[in-house]
Amino acid sequence: MPNTNHLNHSSWECKYHVVFTPKYRKKAIFGLIRRDLKDVFHRLAKQKECVIEEGYLMIDHVHMLISIPPKHSVSHIVGFLKGKSSIWVAQTINNRQKNFVGQKFWARGYFVSTVGADEKMIRNYIQNQESDDKRTDQLNLFDR
Repeated sequence: MPNTNHLNHSSWECKYHVVFTPKYRKKAIFGLIRRDLKDVFHRLAKQKECVIEEGYLMIDHVHMLISIPPKHSVSHIVGFLKGKSSIWVAQTINNRQKNFVGQKFWARGYFVSTVGADEKMIRNYIQNQESDDKRTDQLNLFDR
């Protein structure tokens, strides 16, 4: 697989589609927050050895395609991103707008879906693996 990542003892490709919303679905991501939030998310993901491969800050929600190493849980990473970015929003925006009270910018919960490999490629691999096993078994029949 060409797009695998490597840790000391493993190769991996774990990508997730994550969606979360601001509390009360406030349309506050645009403007000042939207410009800087992209860099905040990328910097936070890098701290946890993750890569945001695609991301869109919509009017009232965030979509991202994120690659997370298997040594981290998805819930830990999403909680980290939401928590630290919420603190950033409170520190940077709180002085300018009073509707961001405290450090609870994001709503509780999120949506996550795994992004798997191509089904056709997996089927082809399984079919070729079966034929390779049969060929190996036939060779073993002749060995004594």
